[in-house]
Order: sequence, then C-alpha cells, then structure tokens
Amino acid sequence: MTAPASSPAGAPVPLLEVRGLGKRFPGVVALAGVDLRVDAGEVVAVIGENGAGKSTLMKVVAGVHEPDAGELRWCGEPVRIDSVRRAAELGIALIHQELNLCDNLSVGANVLLGREPGRRLGWLVPRAVDAAARPFLARVGLDVDPRTPLGRLAMGPRQLVEIAKALSQDARLLIMDEPTSSLSFDETERLCRVIDELRAQGCAVLYISHRLGEVERVADRVIGLRDGRPSGALERGAIDHRAMVRLMVGRELEVRPRARRDSGARPVRLAIEGLRSATWPEHAVDLQVHAGEIVGLAGLVGAGRSELLEAVFGAARALAGRVAVDGVALPRGHGVRDAVAAGLAFVPEDRKERGAVLRMSALANTTLASLPEHRRAGGRWAGVLDGGRERATFGRVAARLDLRCKGPGQPVATLSGGNQQKVVLGRWLARDAQVLLLDEPTRGVDIGAKDEIYKRMEELAAQGCAILFASSELAELLALADRIVVMHEGAVAGELRAERATEELVMALATGAGTRAAVEATT
Repeated sequence: MTAPASSPAGAPVPLLEVRGLGKRFPGVVALAGVDLRVDAGEVVAVIGENGAGKSTLMKVVAGVHEPDAGELRWCGEPVRIDSVRRAAELGIALIHQELNLCDNLSVGANVLLGREPGRRLGWLVPRAVDAAARPFLARVGLDVDPRTPLGRLAMGPRQLVEIAKALSQDARLLIMDEPTSSLSFDETERLCRVIDELRAQGCAVLYISHRLGEVERVADRVIGLRDGRPSGALERGAIDHRAMVRLMVGRELEVRPRARRDSGARPVRLAIEGLRSATWPEHAVDLQVHAGEIVGLAGLVGAGRSELLEAVFGAARALAGRVAVDGVALPRGHGVRDAVAAGLAFVPEDRKERGAVLRMSALANTTLASLPEHRRAGGRWAGVLDGGRERATFGRVAARLDLRCKGPGQPVATLSGGNQQKVVLGRWLARDAQVLLLDEPTRGVDIGAKDEIYKRMEELAAQGCAILFASSELAELLALADRIVVMHEGAVAGELRAERATEELVMALATGAGTRAAVEATT
C-alpha cells in the first residue's frame, strides 16, 4: 500500500477530499455544499435517513454521477472522476448492496473478473487464476478454495469475495453501501474484523449503514447528511447511538417501552402444526400467534426463518403440516390465493424483487391485492376499476402509515426505501388482513422510517392483528416481540419470553450452543 503524501508542513494529505459538492436531478436537489475528508487507513461512516443523499455522494465519488458543483481532490490534487473506469484507475472501488458477482463462475474467477492472468490462445489457465486470487482471499480472511463455484457460498462469504475483488484492483478507498444488510450476526462481526485489518494496512473505507451499532463499532469519524446537506460530524470519542440519531433526524426519537401482552388470555389467530418446508424436510415446526401478539423469529442466516414464513403463506411448497387462521384450517398444500382469502398477509425480505412493483404507482401497488373490492359492481362499467374508490383506499392507507410521496401516481421506484416498505405493508392493510407475516420488515430503511414501522406494528397489534416477523437485528427483536422463537437449522431451538430474553440467550439457541431446556430453565 502506497504511503499517503504529505503537505509542505508535514501533515498528511487527505486521500480523498470533497469540497462544496452539489448534485441536482430533475426537480430534486440531491446534494448541496457537502464537504468530506478521508485519510488513508481511516473508516468514515456517512449516515442519514433514506433520501438524505448518501448514495448520491458515494456514486459521485465512484464515478457513477458527475457533480454539478464543487471539487474533488485525490492525494491533494484536483481530479475529475467522470466514469467508474476513472475511479478504478485512481484506486476507488464501490461495493454495492446488491453484489456484482457471477454465480456461475468460480470464486477466483470472480475476484479477477476481466483481469484474468495466464491466458493461452485466449483460454484461461485455472491454476494461474487460482494462484493470483489466493493472496486477496487471504487478505480478507476467506479460507475457501478459489475453484469453488461462487453459487455455493452463503451471503457473508460472497461479501468478502466482493471486497477481495476490489482489493485485486489495487483499491485504496473502498466504498461500502449497506454491506451487512444480508449478513448474520457472526458474518457481520467477521466483516468488521476485516475492516479493522484493512484499516491497519492503510486502506480507507467509506461506510454506509443504517445499523448504528456497527457504525459505532467500525467508524473513526461519522458524517451526517440531511436532505442532501451536511448535518454535522462526530469524532471517534463522540460517536454513540443518540448522537448519531440527532445527526440523522435532528431530534431525539421517543423511547416507547412496549406494554407486553398476556397471550394466554387471547384467542389463537395463527396456528402452525407440524409444518415441514422443502428446505428442511427433517424438521417439523409448531407455533402459535395470538390476537394482538407480536412474535419474533430469530436465527442465523439459513436457519429457516424465511422458508417458514413462505411455507405458511403458500409462497413455497410445504411437504407436510397444517396452517389454521382463527381456527379454520387452510387446504392441504395451500397456495398464496388460499392464504390471502384466509386473511394472511406477507411482506417479503426483498421488497424490490418480490414485494413492490417498482414501475407501478404507489396507488396501484396499494390496491394490487384487493382489486375485486375496487371494481364497479354493476351498470355499463361493471368490472372496471373504480378510480375514486382506489384513491380513497390509498388516502386511508397512506394516512395510516404516514406514507410520504408526491401523490398517488408517483412510481414506487422513486420512493425512499422506508416508503417503499410502507407501500408493500399498505397493500395488505387495504385488505384488512388480520395475520401479518413480515420478513426483515426494516431491512435497508433509515432510523426514522424504522421507528415509524415499529409504531405501525404496535398499533396493528393493539387492534387485534397477529404479527409474526423475522429479523436479523437482536435489538429489534428484543424491543418489539412479546415472545421470541429462535430457529436453528430449520427447527425451533427454543422460545423466550420478552421480559426474560437477552442477546446472549438468543445467540446461544441460534448457534446451537445452548439446548432449549437449558435456556428455558434460566428464564
């Protein structure tokens, strides 16, 4: 790693310096007057609510967008970064939240994609690729054979492959956009250790994350953005959760301790008996959720939480078992249509691919699951959608969720992540669904939107809805759930009452380190 240059006075010259940066899109000021400094061997976190300008700033630095105002300096010299290629030439690599890797290629081929060594008559020499990739895999602590097909790796190792790929391009500045959004607890800690090692080697990191705990863990400095403008900065000793929240939203978020509910006195709304998913056919799951109860599903990535929710909703085939809503069993081998008719609703983990229809409007997305209720009943226009009724439903749902958009016709693709999630949830509120299945309901949304989603979940539970949600955030599970059901390798490893649950007990069950009886005996 090349040592940073020095100024005449002997002070280190910043690796990257941004002065007065501005960027506009049609009708939107994305960035205005943004300053940023990153030194070699420093981790700088950029935080802010969805739409604050974080991703735009990163894309300007990475050459995806050109700025409309301001100056960028690299190693003390003014520079124009007008393309991703130019950024790569300087040593800047952007690691997107959605990884840019090829599942059909080997790990080594992904690390060296487009720069493969040792070609003979146009053909790759696998041994040369493997040998060239190994040092970069070792540098990120990934002990895997370079010949392994990438498709066999879990999300955590894939993230490390993406970092190794960036380092193979002689990257001196890594830009990480929500790098842990799909990682387990253990994989997140492993990534943090890799960042520590990269910092020690002189590599700089620009880090975006909505998980403030990990920002506090890795960052040397924190820069806040609000509505595209700087909102302040925090040095290492001043970085804590409350200070970061103030930078992001400009106020203290209300701390609302949940009123825990006695589920035993309430009727069972959702009953799952002996359910076996195709992913984990050897394990049967039994679970109940009562009216007005919020039950959290904990577990490591691959533990079977998503598979369970999909099987309950009929989005994935269940090999065996029974699902009942309010005492009425769904047909054996039921599908999504049966689940919706019974009052079930499902918000998937990946809202962009499987939740929202991005090219459609917020209104069309909101009424998508209740189109029959919005058709004209008779007359010449029988069967045609009633626009007035649709707008009334959208207005009711938007007000209930505090949906922030320009109007019912705004495309969902242009909404912030938090508001996209509200649209997907609002689709089911339009049907008055009474059992909600939520898979990572706050993934990729900012602290303000997350707080609003928590409020809506609590309000729905207070109105008698039964909520079963999966989350990779322990703090979220402990804050929201009346009970926490922990899964390990497709089976229920144990159940914890909220008032007795701790991170240590949840992790003991999630990792298989503790038995159900031993953990329950402590609670």
